[in-house]
Amino acid sequence: MTVELTRPVSRRLLGTETMLVLGLSLGQSAVYAVVSIIAKLTAEGGLSRQTAALNTSASARPYLDLTYQLLGIVFALLPVLLAVHLLARNPGDPVRTLGLDAGRPGSDLARGAGLAALIGLPGLALFWAAAQLGINATVVPAALPDLWWTVPVLILAAFQNSILEEVIVVGYLMTRLRQLQWRVGAIIATSALLRASYHLYQGFGAFVGNAVMGVVFSLFYLRTRRVMPLIVAHALLDIVAFLGYALLPREWFTWL
Repeated sequence: MTVELTRPVSRRLLGTETMLVLGLSLGQSAVYAVVSIIAKLTAEGGLSRQTAALNTSASARPYLDLTYQLLGIVFALLPVLLAVHLLARNPGDPVRTLGLDAGRPGSDLARGAGLAALIGLPGLALFWAAAQLGINATVVPAALPDLWWTVPVLILAAFQNSILEEVIVVGYLMTRLRQLQWRVGAIIATSALLRASYHLYQGFGAFVGNAVMGVVFSLFYLRTRRVMPLIVAHALLDIVAFLGYALLPREWFTWL
């Protein structure tokens, strides 16, 4: 006898799935970020005297450090594969549904560069203002040693961040919330606040800046149904931040 294993996916199951995917990825990061900001606020000297370091060294031995860096990048992308795999239960190709395909390279690059400029320039002004007001920690975008593999790893880390965040927080989350019949305003707010929350460890300026970025990216995705330009934009922003900090004179970044 053949047992029918296929059945409609209920809203409850979709909701549970969404919470699990977030719990394994950026939802988990958000919880840690909240704990981190509480720790910084209650530390001696307050928030402005604390440091938020990104891309830190994992070992004093260079090749072991490189191994850790590459493993961290690879395993951080597994939730993306899981999200795409789960979306495959929907009709159609999930890669095309999310706009992750490479069918429009010129358009995706142009739109991504435009979004990066739109977000990046005001973002610098916001970070400067937050530093002056003392509502951000001192942000160190790159804290790796000066080795032959530093620049390639920082570029890979930028792409890892962009793929993870844009696929999960925009493509996957917004798709599932629409299937759960949430209102458009609630979907945009949830995506933007989640993005802001896992950057909270950097301070309140970073929270506000990423919330605004989240609203812009969410509106763009609702209009175009393509996540690839968002990945391009996010990667460009991170590459400029990571490589700029790693390669340019340190005194240029005292305002961070």
